[in-house]
Amino acid sequence: MQPYERKQLLERVEREGATVGADIPDRIEVQGEEFDLRTFVFEIKRRETVPPGERERVEQAKRNLRRERLERLELIEEGDISREEGEELANSIIGIDRALNALQRLGPTDLEREEKAQQAADTKRWLSFLKQALGSDDDAASRRGV
Repeated sequence: MQPYERKQLLERVEREGATVGADIPDRIEVQGEEFDLRTFVFEIKRRETVPPGERERVEQAKRNLRRERLERLELIEEGDISREEGEELANSIIGIDRALNALQRLGPTDLEREEKAQQAADTKRWLSFLKQALGSDDDAASRRGV
């Protein structure tokens, strides 16, 4: 592959809208094992939230996909490959990116869970403040000598 062809493929893969209209591959080899990527993504996305038991599986899949993406990108950058092999690698990277984008948007995210916990803590503090201000807090009553 010529250096300018390699550069074109790398630019295509890194382009902002590269995944627009791209399909998630049906099957992909990740870390030496065949993986039904499309089925996995659609199975997980079909649910409104990722069950706690599935979270680790999803996180592991995302880590493996990122690692596989990086390996394929390095092959385009430095590998002794033909233009056709480079095209296949670029298409597979874009498909991996599409799958990663879909998996990233699954809810609720840790931020959402954190926000709910923060709201619960705020409510608890507010109720504690009201009890203390209205004099119905047992600790406050004991401090006043009642």
